[in-house]
Amino acid sequence: MSLAQQALNIGGSTVRRQRVKQTASFQDRLSAWAERLREQATKLKPGRERDDLLARVRRADVAARLDEWVNSRGLQPPK
Repeated sequence: MSLAQQALNIGGSTVRRQRVKQTASFQDRLSAWAERLREQATKLKPGRERDDLLARVRRADVAARLDEWVNSRGLQPPK
């Protein structure tokens, strides 16, 4: 059975995704990942690879702020 058939559940078999129970919060995992990227970037000379890592760090920081905002108590539904 091809991967496409498995993804579409064709042929009578069910493809199940393996679930992982996270032990750390999304915020903690995101912060740790951003910190690892920062450390990697400091070891590199200025250039494209370093800039790419720092861009990923900025995106992680934005994602953390968005997650904090979305999960805040002050967020109101649209009226």
